[in-house]
Amino acid sequence: MGGDKAISLEEIKNESVDLERIPIEEVFEQLKCTREGLTGDEGANRLQVFGPNKLEEKRESKLLKFLGFMWNPLSWVMEAAALMAIALANGGGRPPDWQDFVGIVVLLVINSTISFIEENNAGNAAAALMAGLAPKTKVLRDGRWTEQDASILGEIEAVVIATGVHTFFGKAAHLVDSTNQVGHFQKVLTAIGNFCICSIAVGIIIELIVMYPIQRRKYRDGIDNLLVLLIGGIPIAMPTVLSVTMAIGSHRLSQQGAITKRMTAIEEMAGMDVLCSDKTGTLTLNKLSVDRNLIEVFAKGVEKEHVMLLAARASRTENQDAIDAAIVGMLADPKEARAGIREVHFLPFNPVEKRTALTYIDSDGNWHRASKGAPEQILTLCNCKEDFKKRAHAVIDKFAERGLRSLAVARQQVPEKTKESPGTPWQFVGLLPLFDPPRHDSADTIRRALNLGVNVKMITGDQLAIGKETGRRLGMGTNMYPSSALLGQDKDASIASLPVDELIEKADGFAGVFPEHKYEIVKRLQERKHICGMTGDGVNDAPALKKADIGIAVADATDAARSASDIVLTEPGLSVIISAVLTSRAIFQRMKNYTIYAVSITIRIVFGFMFIALIWKFDFAPFMVLIIAILNDGTIMTISKDRVKPSPQPDSWKLKEIFATGIVLGGYMALMTVVFFWLMTDTKFFSNTFK
Repeated sequence: MGGDKAISLEEIKNESVDLERIPIEEVFEQLKCTREGLTGDEGANRLQVFGPNKLEEKRESKLLKFLGFMWNPLSWVMEAAALMAIALANGGGRPPDWQDFVGIVVLLVINSTISFIEENNAGNAAAALMAGLAPKTKVLRDGRWTEQDASILGEIEAVVIATGVHTFFGKAAHLVDSTNQVGHFQKVLTAIGNFCICSIAVGIIIELIVMYPIQRRKYRDGIDNLLVLLIGGIPIAMPTVLSVTMAIGSHRLSQQGAITKRMTAIEEMAGMDVLCSDKTGTLTLNKLSVDRNLIEVFAKGVEKEHVMLLAARASRTENQDAIDAAIVGMLADPKEARAGIREVHFLPFNPVEKRTALTYIDSDGNWHRASKGAPEQILTLCNCKEDFKKRAHAVIDKFAERGLRSLAVARQQVPEKTKESPGTPWQFVGLLPLFDPPRHDSADTIRRALNLGVNVKMITGDQLAIGKETGRRLGMGTNMYPSSALLGQDKDASIASLPVDELIEKADGFAGVFPEHKYEIVKRLQERKHICGMTGDGVNDAPALKKADIGIAVADATDAARSASDIVLTEPGLSVIISAVLTSRAIFQRMKNYTIYAVSITIRIVFGFMFIALIWKFDFAPFMVLIIAILNDGTIMTISKDRVKPSPQPDSWKLKEIFATGIVLGGYMALMTVVFFWLMTDTKFFSNTFK
């Protein structure tokens, strides 16, 4: 093709060319690249056009974020008190109460500043840790393979024409990222704030009725007493104390290998009672091995060594995944996988075809194809007869009962000598057994999780028999079902008759699962009032991670999975998650202790000071209460490092319990405040006792 037909990079970015329907050489020409890859300069040029290969993040204005800490019901009451100090406290021959106005504003600014700094520091720390986790990929530059940062590049030998949100998966992940839901924490904060505001409102109404119509108190003295209830009764430091507590907890979690992207996920982690965990890489090592002695040969005249060689030819020799690495690693020399042949075309793995294939030319100039993949796909590809399928399934089931995955291998000749030609009928060559050993700590970690009230469910794409065998080895049970059971389509009538919700509740896990099944499992568990955690690592896991109360991106997860998650693990395995649960419960216990304290202090101030003001007609100085509030806020910050005992079971915000405990403690303290005032003013108890 002539250079005049070459398109601009902007046209590529705007997707004006259908690159799927033109020959590969024309694709190279259109995209201004060659089989040797881009030059370094051209790569830099395209980076400017498309931007870095990561998902776009909405950056919040620092100023708006700071002001946001002053925009909540608790702050509104304090802001109303500040306006009241200069607008209403202006009579009786005295000027506006500028002293209290300035003091209230200073208190608001101090609390907002502390909250802003702590949350910002936590965010910066998480961002720095996330930057250190940036995945790498190999790219062809100037004819040489080099390693660069990557995020959502697929496991293929690709001509990369777009990056970040301009890619197909990037757009899907961007849609997931744009959805938000109000967390439990914000709802609880609002509920506690509303309770305190209502308590203050009751005290103010009683004071207004008694002070002016009945006691006929001076206007300015009455306003001062009302200001005392507003200033002293509002737990203005509550958002700050809880933010600091979570920020300190977030830092602690990062030291344990769990980066918290959303601080409020800590309280949800403390309440998590169901964890849906991947098998591969989380419960197992994801270090596959092949037992040569168990290789089953189906083609006549073929040795086990040749089955291995065909599987290796259908594998990557560079930038490998775990399966490719295990198979090529079986050869005496990995170079044997491409020795004596010339590669024509490599078909990468994709979730639909579930196989890889290599078209190649041997030393005699004959064309061949080798393919490996999921047994069902290879059996269909080879158009095998029923009796042959039964024989293959018997071997597959035998492998599965031992916890081994099966990998099928097939071959064909290509007499037409073109990569597009269908070739001769495929021949089913053999089955390879793949073993992925459980982690040494998985069984113990699952026992710990059960003791902590967290039910671990295995979610795997492997066969049902493999899932059951792994569950048996790990002590998590064998009550597992195929993904078809989630749709009520299981062949077993006893399973199909069970309601899906009940099935999910009782199951120890599910096998043959696709990403959409993960989403459905999470949704159903949430409908049954469970706080659900979900682990994931791929782009397709993003919807389920986003839907879960705690989305957990495992070590080496894609950028899209990390973007959709709440917590990102830096270490593999389940033990990191269980350690994070324990730490989260300790943090949550501190938060709960403070909320009980905040409610009790509101009750004490409102009703204790109200009774003193009404019974003894005592006039409080608002500035005195303001100083007490500022000093009190400073000392109560230490609760964020309190030594507490984590709850042995999933913990959650039990508002009725918090309010009841706060009312009892606050009522007792209010009574003691009134009694103390009476002893001090109307008796000689202290002078007689402490002579």
